Amino acid sequence: MSDKRILIGRILGPHALKGEVKIKSFTEAPLDIASYGAVMASDGRLFELVQARMQGEIVVAAIQGIADRTSAESLRGLELSVERGDLPEPDDDEFYHADLIDLPVLDASGGEVGRVVAFHNFGGGDVMEMRRGSASIFVPFTQKMVPTVDVKGGRVVLSAEGLEAMIAANEAKAAGAA
Repeated sequence: MSDKRILIGRILGPHALKGEVKIKSFTEAPLDIASYGAVMASDGRLFELVQARMQGEIVVAAIQGIADRTSAESLRGLELSVERGDLPEPDDDEFYHADLIDLPVLDASGGEVGRVVAFHNFGGGDVMEMRRGSASIFVPFTQKMVPTVDVKGGRVVLSAEGLEAMIAANEAKAAGAA
């Protein structure tokens, strides 16, 4: 699992005139985003976040080597990540989404219905993307739809309702392609 990168935040844009940036942090405690040392930006650069502080629900931080608003503006939209191995191990009942990628998705009777591909959040909560054959299917990643996440056992289990949502999504996709 150590070769996986974990998304921990996104640069929203510049803050003030001295090169600070506003960051949407995806860490449990938002200021923790600055505690991992160098973070990798989605363009491949490494950044050191310093002087981080909260401003409402947004983290404001300086980035070493960025000294003006124009430079900070050029960073807008970059995603920030760290190596999975740099993060603390989760408690027994917790997990990182990255730990679920490539796990089989099973129905309640144990039959494989797909594999986990990715997780997304389009504003309405987390959505699990799974691959079934050549199709991508999206299922709301809620306790009701996905009641069992067993990282140690290497499986994700859909509820009957989750399976119905997956089948409905697949049928709608097939009807749209016809």
